[in-house]
Amino acid sequence: MRYLLAIDEGTTSARAIVFDKNANPLGMGRRNFSLYYPQAGWVEQDADEVWEAQRDAVAEALVAAGVAPSDIAAIGLTNQRETTVLWDASTAKPVHNAIVWQDRRTAEFCERLARDGHETLLRAKTGLVADAYFSASKIRWLLDNVPQSRDLLKAGKLRFGTIDSWILWKMTGVHATDVSNASRTLLFNIHTLKWDDELLRLFDVAREILPDVRPSAYLYGETKLTGAPTPVAGVAGDQQAAAFGQACFRPGMAKNTYGTGCFILMNTGKRAVESRSRLLTTVAWQIGGETTYALEGAIFNAGASVEWLKTLFPQWDASQLARMAAGVPNSGGVYFVPAFTGLGAPHWDPDARALIIGLTRGTGPEHIARAAFDAMVYQSDEVLRAMVFDAQTSLSTLRVDGGASEDDRLMQLQADYSGVEIHRPESAESTALGAAFLAGLAVGVYKNLDEIESVWRVKHVFIPKTGTGAETERKYWDKAVKRALQWHER
Repeated sequence: MRYLLAIDEGTTSARAIVFDKNANPLGMGRRNFSLYYPQAGWVEQDADEVWEAQRDAVAEALVAAGVAPSDIAAIGLTNQRETTVLWDASTAKPVHNAIVWQDRRTAEFCERLARDGHETLLRAKTGLVADAYFSASKIRWLLDNVPQSRDLLKAGKLRFGTIDSWILWKMTGVHATDVSNASRTLLFNIHTLKWDDELLRLFDVAREILPDVRPSAYLYGETKLTGAPTPVAGVAGDQQAAAFGQACFRPGMAKNTYGTGCFILMNTGKRAVESRSRLLTTVAWQIGGETTYALEGAIFNAGASVEWLKTLFPQWDASQLARMAAGVPNSGGVYFVPAFTGLGAPHWDPDARALIIGLTRGTGPEHIARAAFDAMVYQSDEVLRAMVFDAQTSLSTLRVDGGASEDDRLMQLQADYSGVEIHRPESAESTALGAAFLAGLAVGVYKNLDEIESVWRVKHVFIPKTGTGAETERKYWDKAVKRALQWHER
């Protein structure tokens, strides 16, 4: 049997996992790397440090799996999206630290674009909103503030990439990306599936620095990173890879990753649904000549609220807070809107701020803990309702992954509140598995999507119960969110 190696390059760590054809993980490597905060709201990474961490994680995974490099059939790559790197093609050296997706230094520039009436154009062509979250304004900042970048541009040596392109360049020397990552830049037309000249002019970005755009399952090039020549055959942004790893192959299927934030993707098939609810329309993946689209809702703070509670109550860790939350029948009328860095979908309000409301003399820390966990459910439900409205389709199932998805009480609450079956898979590694599946598809380890679906296994199904009072909870949640909106408006 030949194996598949998934490279899973995240925001704080680089991981690599070896899978067999039946989606069983055989060995993993992991290396952490640093985030840098030069100013308030700025978040950077050392791209060389990211690459070195990823290289070491691959070596560790192969040793842990006990697999010879020659037994790796292909490598799949998945990555933190939107994070932006510019580098010198002649030296393969970054011109500046990578600007991370969380970085807000270009927020004012993006707000000005929206005020000047460009949001309609951006929406129509990219499916995105004018926000510092995406790559284009980060490229513009680097070009405007790093003199070396303009010098290299004039010399024809400057290259741009999201992290997948950077890792791919270091592995193979190929300057490319896939459609899912390209669709997160604000420079890519998701209908023509090409870099768009009008958008390039808007952001003053030269076409020649951009990577070639390829399908998600595709032979990108060959690398000796493993110690033997190995094809790199799959690339996808982390949330799209997670949806692929969850086998969300049919329209109406959706996945939710519960982590620091929550990211929900709903497959909309061959149709790029124009959202009326301020969701994102994005490319999910492309296989052969067929492109699959998705609606996406990004929730900025989910598990982050539990992390914040740990600073408020340092005597309790996350598992103790979860037990406290489970120990009360409800939150006692307390609602926690965790808008620490604004609200994402469907509000897209950077000026919203977190609030805890409904406190009485009878409120205890267990009620606040319960409200923090419940907020993950309420925020996810907001996005799911918007998706069903936009796509004009029913939600068949919600497949879940991420740390909080292991909480049975929380997943049952999500099922009850949203009225949809929750499927938790056997493998917790949906993102890495998606990259492996894409690579396996490109090199013939899997013949088609049906064969991949046959190896995806559900571990637990949560069936929704009726009569849970969801409508009343929803009314109070909506009231709390309205109080949080535009709080920090400049």
